[in-house]
This record gives sequence, C-alpha cells and structure tokens, in this order.
Amino acid sequence: MNWEVWTMLSKRSFFNATLFRKNLTRFWPLWAAPSFIGALFPLAALTQLLRYNDSWMKPLSATEIYYGIVAYGVPIVSLIYAILVAVAVWSYLFNPRGVGLMHTLPIRREGLFVTNFLSGMAMMLIPYVITGGLAILIFSCFGGFEPVGILVTILAVVGESLFYFASATAVAFVTGNLFAMPVLYFVFHFLAVALDALVCLFAQGFLFGVSGSYTGTAEFLSPTVYLMRHVSTHSEYTERFIEDSSHRLGGYWRSEISAVTLENGWLIAVYALAGLALLGAAWLLYSRRRSESAGDVVSVRWMKPVFRWGVTVCSAMLGGIALYEIFWRNFQYGKYYEAFPMAVCMLISGAIGYYTASMLLAKSLRVFRGSLKGLAATAVFAAAVCCVLHFDLLGVEERVPKIREVKSVTFYAAGNNYTFYPGEEDALLEQVRAAHLAIAQDADYAARAYDERGRNGSSVTTTTVRLTYNLRNGTTLSRRYSLVVTPERMETPGTYDFVLDRLVNSAEMKTKRLHGGGSGYVVESGNLYVEKKQEAFSLSDREARAIWEAVCLDAKAGTWGTYNWFDRSNAAEYAVSLSLEFVKKEYTEAGADFTLHDYLDINIRPGMTHTVDALLALGLVTPDQLVTYQQLYPEQYTDEELLKMEEIKLWEEKFGIAYEDVYDSASYVPRPIPSTEDVTPNPNSAPTVEDIIAGAVSESSVGIIGGADGPTAVYVTGG
Repeated sequence: MNWEVWTMLSKRSFFNATLFRKNLTRFWPLWAAPSFIGALFPLAALTQLLRYNDSWMKPLSATEIYYGIVAYGVPIVSLIYAILVAVAVWSYLFNPRGVGLMHTLPIRREGLFVTNFLSGMAMMLIPYVITGGLAILIFSCFGGFEPVGILVTILAVVGESLFYFASATAVAFVTGNLFAMPVLYFVFHFLAVALDALVCLFAQGFLFGVSGSYTGTAEFLSPTVYLMRHVSTHSEYTERFIEDSSHRLGGYWRSEISAVTLENGWLIAVYALAGLALLGAAWLLYSRRRSESAGDVVSVRWMKPVFRWGVTVCSAMLGGIALYEIFWRNFQYGKYYEAFPMAVCMLISGAIGYYTASMLLAKSLRVFRGSLKGLAATAVFAAAVCCVLHFDLLGVEERVPKIREVKSVTFYAAGNNYTFYPGEEDALLEQVRAAHLAIAQDADYAARAYDERGRNGSSVTTTTVRLTYNLRNGTTLSRRYSLVVTPERMETPGTYDFVLDRLVNSAEMKTKRLHGGGSGYVVESGNLYVEKKQEAFSLSDREARAIWEAVCLDAKAGTWGTYNWFDRSNAAEYAVSLSLEFVKKEYTEAGADFTLHDYLDINIRPGMTHTVDALLALGLVTPDQLVTYQQLYPEQYTDEELLKMEEIKLWEEKFGIAYEDVYDSASYVPRPIPSTEDVTPNPNSAPTVEDIIAGAVSESSVGIIGGADGPTAVYVTGG
C-alpha cells in the first residue's frame, strides 16, 4: 500500500504533492534567479583554475573556501532569502479571501502546514544545491575533493536554512499583515542587538564613565550577528621546501595549508534545534489561528499588549534621546542628561509610540478614549528610568570587577595602552582596580570639575582614562573617563589624581610600558621620522631592539617614562618621531595560534642620552638633525600658538578625534633593510628590560656596532 493510498484511506494527509508542485512552479523565479546568480561563482572559480593551471587547488584549499562561505556568506544570504520565501508560501494568510479559499480545500491544516513548509525549504535549498554541487564538481576535477569538509558544509547549510526559514514561518503566524511581516522578522533577528546599543547609549548620557559601546550581553538572541562573530574559519600552514633546479638556491620555500577547522561550528546545530522549536511554536499558533485575523498587524491576542508596550518603550527611549538632543541639549550646562527634561521628552515620544501601536492594532484612529491609564503608565516608566539612572540606584558607576571575574583588562592612561592578565601580574592589576575605584567614587567632583575646567586657571589639565574588562562570562565592561587633573590634588592621597600619577609613573608601569615582566612581547620592527629631513625610515628587528635597550637604560636613569601631566607642548622634544612595534604569539582555547601586535610611540628629549647615542651610532640621524620642535619652528611656539595648542587638546578630548587627522601625513620613504640572511637572531642573547631598568646591566655594558650600511650587533659585557 503506497503513501497516497494510505493517506486517502486515513483521510488525514500530512503532505499534498499537488500543492507542493504548485508552490515550486508558481514561485519559480524565486529559486531560479538565486540559482543562476550562485552558479556564476563556481564558474568564475573555474576560469581561475584554468588560468593558473590548478596550482593552488588542494583538498584543504577547497574546504577552506567552503567553510568561509558557511561562516560569512550563508547567514546573510539565508537571512534575506528566508523572508522572501516565507512571504511567498504563506501569502494566503494575509488576505481574507485567500485564507478562506485555502481553508475550504480538502486539505487539513496539518497538510497545509507541512506541505508549505517543505516547499519553502525546497526553495531555500535549491540554489545551494545547484551552486554547491557545481562547486564540488569543479573543485573535485582539479584535485579539491575532501569528503569531511563537504559533509560539514552540507550539514551547516541545511541547519542554517532550517533555522532561518523556521523563524520566518513563526513570524508569519504572529502577524496577518503582509507589510508587517518583514518588519517583525527583522525586529525578531536584531532586537537584542538594537536594545543593547540603545540602553548603552541611554546610560552613557546619565552615568559617569559608562561607554556607549555595544556590550553583547544578549547577542545570542540576534542569531545572524552571533553566528558571524563566533563562527569562523581557522587555517594552519606549514612551510615546505620545493626543489627547483632553476632557482639559484636549488629550490624555494612555499607555505601550504595543513589543517582547516570551522571554529564554533556547533553553534549552527544549536540554532537548527532552535529552528525546530520555532517550527513547533508556529504549528501551535496556526492550529489556533482564526481565519478572520488576516490583515491584523498582530494576529495572536496575547501578543497584542506585548506589541503595544514594546513599541511604547522603544519609542520612549529612542525618541526621548532625539527630542532631548534637538530641544534641550543647548540649554543644559553639564555634560550629562538632566532627569526632568529627559523624562518629559520620554513621555512625549512614548505617548506617540503608544497611540501609533494602538492605531495599528485597532486599524482605526479612534483610540484616545480610555487611554489615560496607558499615558499614566508611560509617565511612570519614563520617571522611573530617569530616576534609576540619575541616582545610579543599581550601582553601575562604582562597579569594578574583581580579578577572579576577568580574563583580561585593557587600561589606557597618559597616552599608553596596557593589557593585564589575572595570575600574571595581580599586584599591578589591583593598583589599576584601585585607580578605577578612586575615579568612580569621585564621580560627582570629576563631572563637575570637567564642566567647570575653563574657570580653574592654567594649572588645570584634562586627561582621558579608558578601561575595558573582558569578563569570564563572555561579556565586556567598558569605562571611559575625561578627567580634570590639578597639581594640588595630585599631592593629596586618596584622590584619583594622586592614585593615577603614582600608578602611571611607577617603575612597574614603566617596565610594563616597555613590555617587560615576561609579557611575551618582543621587539620586531619600528619606524622613525626625521622632521628636519622630512623622511621616514623602517627599522630592522636588530635596530629596533638596540633602540629599545637604549630606551630601557634611559628609563633606569629616570630620563624617560615619567609622564608630565601638565606639559601639553612638544616644544622641548626633538623633532624626531619614533615608534616601536612589538609582537606576541597567543593561542586560542582550541590550540590555534595567532599574533598580537602593539606599538609604542617614544618622544625623544635632549636628556635621553642613551637613546640619542643609539640613533647616532646606527646612523639613523645626524647631530644637526637633533633639534627641538621649538628650534625648528620658532614661529609656531609663541605664547599665542601655545595657547592655541592647549585649545586643540581640549577639542580632541571633547570630541574624541585627533586634530592631526584632518591633515595628510608626510610621505613615507622606506629605507632599505640591511641584509641579515647569514645572521641567526638569538632573543636570549640580549638583556631583558628588567635587567636594564633594575641595573643588572650597567650603562657602559651595552655596545652598539653597525649602522645604516650593515647589520646591527649588540654586544653585552660584564657590568
């Protein structure tokens, strides 16, 4: 007994072949056009393979391409394509006549649901089947067949397609309006991210130091964002020597791919299971759906209050900020929002959202009668939010994560970035936390002093401090402070001025700034720009290390590293810009390696004798080029120009944009790097930064031999 005979006898068909074929033929442009466009990509790859004689195609190379498409292409394509397919197969739900006709056919709702869903899934997969099948065929013909990668890719594509079409199907049964469906679909997918950004933006206007940047606390509720941020391709490469008699060395080294993994690919399976749950919820909604709900913005009765108050809350917050910035920002004196005006703006915009949502639900403009309770609730919400944030009833401003709660901490102060890891330098990390707490506990003074800084005289300066805590629960806590620093408070224990100065100018932080203390960073290269010559040079690793060691000696002598909070001019500095690049190899939890880069800008002053001697010995500068900015440009360092520079600094701190960014940088002229083919560097042969700063290596024990015309060598003798 075949399937059709059994279903006819049972009179309970879960699948209707005629309706399935009708959907595919009726909406054929919907799957034919993407199939045609998708097929162009493997055909383009075919031309590349023919052009380069398949020299780059290997099994793992094909897998790398597949995984890259799964990680970065399929989520976007499926997100958009799913809503188009869902609108097509469920379009009868949005028209009273259409839904009445479909529900009078001799097909039960179970059959309609299963058949339409399967036909929609077929349209979702047809373009992937054609494009992917063609790609597999072409790559396999050129040696790119790798079964594991193909199987993983197929499962990932099916899983993502299932989730996106199931979510679009669930939205189709929440609404009965064709125009509301795409809106609700994209709201469903991005509401968590949008609310995160909106709440952060709102809190930034009330809370001292709170950053308005995105936190990602509930990012998993925005699947597309979460998948693209967490699912990625990791490839490993090995160096292989290729023998070639035509090469002068008898061959050459070539980097070849040795392993490819789809990191966090299991997340796709989790979302596929979530898609099955959404599919079950969609069936429950359909089984109880009234045919008369066609045309309703929200077709589920218990969801109507959720829709009304969701629109009200979002309108109150987003519209409140807009109205405040337009009508009140110019009247306030301080940097942060004032509670009462913001509450009024939130009430006005919230009321607009409340009545708009009510009109959409009622499909009528007559929604004002009996609406006073809704307005009162909106007013209570606006007042409560403003009070909670204004008085910081949740203690957000003074929240300082404990060491056991963080994976890493990034600290920016006095123009330098520092990264700390628990378990490696906990004592120094506790000092950073103490500085953060001192700033947070002095929030009222800091905000008031920043607003009144223009009245306090020339002895007042401003500085920026940033802290970013990467927490073990996967979230991030960021703080950014614009602080006023005064000489009086810098000598007063307990103030943030005092704590910051003692921290930044401590010997431990100087060592940290130079990447000592077993940080794992090594000097790799650097750049030097000589203002008088208007020429830039790239430094070799040996030159950069020699200069780094000289800077360490200056730090030990106290001529470098002590930050002067009140010297805002570079007039006394040499007109030479020096930057060193450090690298460090790290590993992910899966064992994959990656490289971190850090850069240190060094302002060279006349007292830095070791650094100056190193630059002269390396032939990077000549004595006549060692002039200060004031000597080189005396017309720019009059009292009037120095005052203008102070105003520029205040402008930079207010808007967070470097004033120099509006100018084009000078042309970069790379200097040939000396040949080092016959030299094998030994990182253990040179002294460490701790040895240099602590005095284990005497000032006379480091000799620099060489210069621009040959390799640089560093010789260390007994001190």
